[in-house]
Order: sequence, then structure tokens, then C-alpha cells
Amino acid sequence: MAIGLLLAALGLAAVWLAFGARIVQQYERGVVFRFGRVVEALRGPGLALIIPGVDRLRKVNMQIVTMPVPAQDGITRDNVTVKVDAVVYFNVADPVRAIVAVQDYHFAVLQVAQTSLRSVIGKSELDDLLSNRERLNQGLELMIDSPAVGWGIHIDRVEIKDVALPDSMKRSMSRQAEAERERRARIITADGEFQASEKLAQAAARMADTPTALQLRLLQTVVEVAAEKNSTVVLPFPVELLRFLERSPTPQAASEPGVPDRPVTGAPPAVESAPQRDLLGGTVAAERPAPAHTRTGHDV
Repeated sequence: MAIGLLLAALGLAAVWLAFGARIVQQYERGVVFRFGRVVEALRGPGLALIIPGVDRLRKVNMQIVTMPVPAQDGITRDNVTVKVDAVVYFNVADPVRAIVAVQDYHFAVLQVAQTSLRSVIGKSELDDLLSNRERLNQGLELMIDSPAVGWGIHIDRVEIKDVALPDSMKRSMSRQAEAERERRARIITADGEFQASEKLAQAAARMADTPTALQLRLLQTVVEVAAEKNSTVVLPFPVELLRFLERSPTPQAASEPGVPDRPVTGAPPAVESAPQRDLLGGTVAAERPAPAHTRTGHDV
């Protein structure tokens, strides 16, 4: 009889353990409700025992939850219609508040994220949404975290994923970017021309002091052009050489002793001079004196 009672007690204990034993994972925490009231002591990871029929265990996931926020249509402060979506990273900081203070904290965080995203869109300009997202992410995180703290939720971070623009706005931005690049290209070209003109002015001033440098530069340019065998080189005739030939005396005047050199300017001489060749290879007709007028008997 005693053995039977012992076996019955062991059977009841086994049934009690079967109905009262709970396993809590490492990433979870257990909240126990006893007769509807929360027991302050949380159940950590491992085996947790509760009183069957008296206690009720709620497991809360403590991992970081990644929640995508659907794309929200809005109008920016500069009256541009955009569609913006985001993603929210959060986790449960206080399991008791997450169970008691809010019915479904996942849904609550999602709704707060959507309304906060619309508010950020209305307060921002298009340029901020496209280029200054770090500041907008911080502001959006503060707006979502403010009510979530009372629910025992910690907002880890919020990121704006994509900003969808109308096709007309995309074309306008493309034209604006093209015009900006064209403006920069013209400024760079003008700056280069300005610097080149300064260098050319300095080179011209230096060559003006030494005229021989201009001839050397001319010969150097001819050498560079002549490097290409399929090019035709047109060599200009130096003006200085023409002036030198104009100042040089003729061969006949140089051979006659006692005859002064013929001046460059003035009236032509009365004597006949030998034919001269011009600088272009042609001949110049010799100047002949006018015949002397003979006096006749009719002249009085």
C-alpha cells in the first residue's frame, strides 16, 4: 500500500514537471504571470519551472528586429512629390513593459515609423533627402524613440533606403547637372587661357629684348613641323633680311672708286645703271636719263 502511494506521488510529480517545465532560449527572457499579476523576477535562459494552472509564462525575444517601413508618399518643403521608404532596427530593452505597456509592440513601432517618416518628408527639402541623409536619419530615430521608450523598446538605428522622384524631376535634375558641368568646364578653360596669356606675355617681353630668340624659336618650330614627313613646310622670309638687302650697295657702285654710295632715298640718278633684280627674282628696268634738248635756229 505504501509502495502504491509512493508510485502515485512520483507519477503526480512527473506530470507536474511535464506541465510546469518551460525551456527559455539564450536570446529570450520569460515573464511570469501568476493569477494575472506579473512576477517581478524574470526567467532567464535555461529550464524554468512554473506552477501549472497558476502561472503563465510569456517569452520575449531580445534580439534586434529589422523592420522595413513601406514607402510613404509625401510633399517636401519645396513642393516636390517624393516616395520615401526606410528601415528600422530595434530591440526589447524591458520585457515587462513590452508585454504590459503595449498590446503589440511590433505593430506600434511600425505605425510610429510611418508617421514619423511622413513628418520628416514634409519638413525637409529635396536636396536634404538626397544628400543630407545622416541628419535626417538621426532626427527620424529621435522621433521614433521618443514614444518607444515607454514601451520598453530601444531604437538602435533608422535608415532612409530610397527616394523615388517623378520622371519630370529626374529630367530637370539631369539638365541642371549638365549645365553645372558645362559651367565648370568653361571656367577651367578660361582660367587656362588666362594663365597661358600671362606666360605668352612674359615670353614676348623676353623675346623683345633679344630679337635673335625669335629667329631661334622660328627655326625650332620649323624643325618640329618638319618631323612629320607628310607635311608641307612654308618658311616665311625674314623682314630683317629684306631691310639688310635694301641698305646694301649695288655691285657697280662698289667697284667705281671715288663714287659715293647711292642713298636709299631721294631722286634717282641721271646716269644709266645696270639692271637690278628685285627680291622676288624679277628684273627691274634700268633707269635712263631724259634726252638733252638741242637748241635749233627756230629757238630764240
